[in-house]
Amino acid sequence: MKVVLFAGGFGSRLAEETTRIPKPMVEVGGKPIILHVMDIYSHWGYHDFVVAGGYKCMSIKNFFHNFHLSTADFTVALGSGSMVLRPVHPLDWNVSVVDTGLSTMTGGRLLRLRDWLDGDTFMVTYSDGVGNIDIEALLAFHRSHGRLATVTAVQPPARFGNLELEGDQVVEFTEKVRKHETWINGGFFVFEPGVLDYIPGAAEPLEMSPLTNLAKDGQLFAYKHKGFWHPMDTVRDRDYLNGLAETDDPPWLQFERSPVSTTASPQQPQATA
Repeated sequence: MKVVLFAGGFGSRLAEETTRIPKPMVEVGGKPIILHVMDIYSHWGYHDFVVAGGYKCMSIKNFFHNFHLSTADFTVALGSGSMVLRPVHPLDWNVSVVDTGLSTMTGGRLLRLRDWLDGDTFMVTYSDGVGNIDIEALLAFHRSHGRLATVTAVQPPARFGNLELEGDQVVEFTEKVRKHETWINGGFFVFEPGVLDYIPGAAEPLEMSPLTNLAKDGQLFAYKHKGFWHPMDTVRDRDYLNGLAETDDPPWLQFERSPVSTTASPQQPQATA
């Protein structure tokens, strides 16, 4: 099964990095964050990736074109230039990098990959968010409801202190505690080919009319992930993830079998898209 990685945005909120490199190439723990996302899928046995590039796409192409050389030791015959590579950590991955257009929106990027997807079920996510998603449970959930689309719903990181008020009086102050259940689009989608028919053109974000209309038609279900998830939207996020990546086992690679049922509820859920 193919895994599509959105990697074409401008990353303007991380301009300190993205003026020189595309956001997926921003390093976390000494390697581009896109590799951390790919590591999640690879853990579950999914190694066939299609990278939907756009902004500074050539940087991504060069990275993967030179990946085998840059991650291997080698012996070179200086007279002839012949080289023998000795991979240090060989990866059984296939990576296709496709330039889907500089200003194309996420829906349009997906539409332009139609010929790359072989008419089969496929997975999609963003290249700037990591989580210990149980991909096997996600796929089992998707197959159980039999509809066109599944989105992984996540609970956003608590960023701000919480005030409980009675009138103008603060009766409780808690630092970064989430008291109410909130679900947002965390990526890690599973789509049937019919999802592409909901995308009107290159200028349409996936998160607008395609997901909205899938939900209206009862074709979008939400797989709830209550484990670790964190985006990389800002320098603060990058630094936070860098700190976590210093450990031998970062939280996005600490997998546990999901405690949530992998069977969809008979009621139509209202997923946040």
